Amino acid sequence: MSVLVLVLSVGAACCLGFGFVLQQDAARRAPLSDFLSFRLLLDLMRVPSWLAGIGLMVCGMVLGALALGQGEVSVVEPLLATNLLFAMALSRRRTGQRLGRQGWAGLWLLASGVAAFLLAGEPRGGRAVTDPLRHWLVIGVVVGIALLLTAIARRSRVGAGPALLAVAAGLLYGLQDALTRVSGQRLSSGGLAGMLTGWQPYAVVVLGVTGLVLVQSAFETAPLRRSLPALTAAQPLAGIACGVGFLGDRLRTDTGALAWEAAGLAAVVVGIVLLGLHPAMPDGPLGRHHAQRLQPR
Repeated sequence: MSVLVLVLSVGAACCLGFGFVLQQDAARRAPLSDFLSFRLLLDLMRVPSWLAGIGLMVCGMVLGALALGQGEVSVVEPLLATNLLFAMALSRRRTGQRLGRQGWAGLWLLASGVAAFLLAGEPRGGRAVTDPLRHWLVIGVVVGIALLLTAIARRSRVGAGPALLAVAAGLLYGLQDALTRVSGQRLSSGGLAGMLTGWQPYAVVVLGVTGLVLVQSAFETAPLRRSLPALTAAQPLAGIACGVGFLGDRLRTDTGALAWEAAGLAAVVVGIVLLGLHPAMPDGPLGRHHAQRLQPR
């Protein structure tokens, strides 16, 4: 892994983490009638803090795309998962909460999990899979799970719904990252015309907008601690699956390496959950008014 990929990926994670905090702070005030509707984005465009959050997210996506152009998806995705550390830092500054045992445990689990996965797996590039059946099978599974979770979430806006929407958005963002890498490869080999004649860049836009609607709906109906951890955990898992599934990324597959890779990913997920549930993460609006907003219409 090059230093440039590390710097770009961590920079992207920083922008994404700060951006998510600003977006949720604005989205939680949006009318619930906009739930899972593109009207939600139109309403939020009037809120300066949301626009600032989107600006940071766009910067993060650009930096992430540059990182994907220089490194493998299986390397970049775990590093992007550290965006929760930066979200935690901003939330902690705003709430004045200390990290405590839970915060430090989550931080070290997330950081050590990423390191363990990268060191044990030694992700490296390879020849992209040319079998279209395998290509579309991986994409179909990721999109299908996201659609299923969204359908379930529509019936449960208050319970598990926001977390399910965040997982669905994370899956789509992981797939978007993989297709962003493909688009960059087409740009390098065939120029702008070569990229625009493929379907991948258009799929990147569709996935980005759809994921944005899902995640803003999750932010709208639940505190950040119930949505951001699920989003952060799902994205790298989907990205790694796509990287290995059809981009040709290769990981070490001996028994010891697989054990450490699995342990690293498990530590990442547990660390994300611990940080997401930390008291420093915003609770969202409280009181009778918020309870009324969450009643199904």
